Amino acid sequence: MSLRRSFEPRSLRRGGLLRVACTLCALACATTAAAEEPASLESAIKAVQPIVNLRLRFEQVDQDGIAEQANAITLRGRLGFETGKFWGTTLLAEGEGTWPLQSDYNSTVNGKTQFPVVADPESYEVNRLALANTSLPDTTITLGRQRITQDNQRFVGPSDWRQNEQTFDALRIANHSVKHLSFDLTYLNQVNRVFGKDSPVGRYTGDTYLANIAYELPVGKLTAFGYLLDFKEAPTDSTTTAGLRYALDHTFSGVKLVGFVSFASQKDRGSNPLDFSNDYFGAELIATLREWSLGAGIEVLEGDGVKGFSTPLATLHKFQGWADKFLTTPANGIDDRYASLGYAVKALGLDSFSATAVYHRFQAQNVSMDYGSEVDAVVQAKQKRWSGMLKYAKYNADRFATDTSKFWVQFEFIY
Repeated sequence: MSLRRSFEPRSLRRGGLLRVACTLCALACATTAAAEEPASLESAIKAVQPIVNLRLRFEQVDQDGIAEQANAITLRGRLGFETGKFWGTTLLAEGEGTWPLQSDYNSTVNGKTQFPVVADPESYEVNRLALANTSLPDTTITLGRQRITQDNQRFVGPSDWRQNEQTFDALRIANHSVKHLSFDLTYLNQVNRVFGKDSPVGRYTGDTYLANIAYELPVGKLTAFGYLLDFKEAPTDSTTTAGLRYALDHTFSGVKLVGFVSFASQKDRGSNPLDFSNDYFGAELIATLREWSLGAGIEVLEGDGVKGFSTPLATLHKFQGWADKFLTTPANGIDDRYASLGYAVKALGLDSFSATAVYHRFQAQNVSMDYGSEVDAVVQAKQKRWSGMLKYAKYNADRFATDTSKFWVQFEFIY
């Protein structure tokens, strides 16, 4: 089966990428051959590990200005396998399907616009199909359709909250041969978005480059990042973003502190018809003592009145409220101040049980305007391979969007 057919049209077919990949693979195989005899193909097949992931979700959305209430029951299944190593290389293959068991919702492609959006369309596709080679010392080279997560997923992530995961057709090289220092470089030419291949915005294509360089400090980690995006289907999201991020994860006198400070600057790139320069600032600190945690944070994404700071590859649901009212940064930017309270314990025979509540206050960054506020709450439990979740979000509009409430019940099995 050709690489083109594996990844659908326009995916990982360009000669430059393939030439680089072949050169790297040849070098890796030569290194393996010089160092040791490769494992046999038979042993690689015997070491195959199955991938099984089933997720059943009920999502209800009540949104002012839309006649009907959305009620969606969807079942997401991922089935696949990963082989053992042969010539230092493993193969991972995974298919994904989303089945709507109750479809009283606007999936963005089913035409049911009388309902609010629940962006879980019926879809069946290759989720991941990639070769990973570890023959070069302290280096992993991955070629194919893959999951990519950078830092806290604010700029790059799989967006796994939605049933259809976001994956990338890419060549990725990760190296940590220097003590405390790691390099993560990616070239990608297709983004397989959560809306599915049947959506006009289900695929973003174009030459995109991702770079992360991280250094482990005695307390925390410092990361420099640069993301050069170029999308034919969304030219106004073609941007150059560069920034720094410091992440803290340390325990002082029995109190665990987790947090980050991050700054980035963004400007237009490539075929973007707009001319802009916007900045990003984020900071968060969560303190945990025994079962309880208390946190606070701020996120500011600038806007110039025409274009807001853009993060199209992010796991957007994690940020600025679970009601998803700010998946696209408003033209006048956004200033999000939030606080959280959490409780986590092992109880009732469960591996873990947790509850979290979050309050957000949203304002425009570029002008004086109150967007609104939001209250979020979630209860989660996990036992072996099973997990369950109850989740709620309530957005109260002031001068942006409309009042919206969302409720979820979810069960998941991972093997």
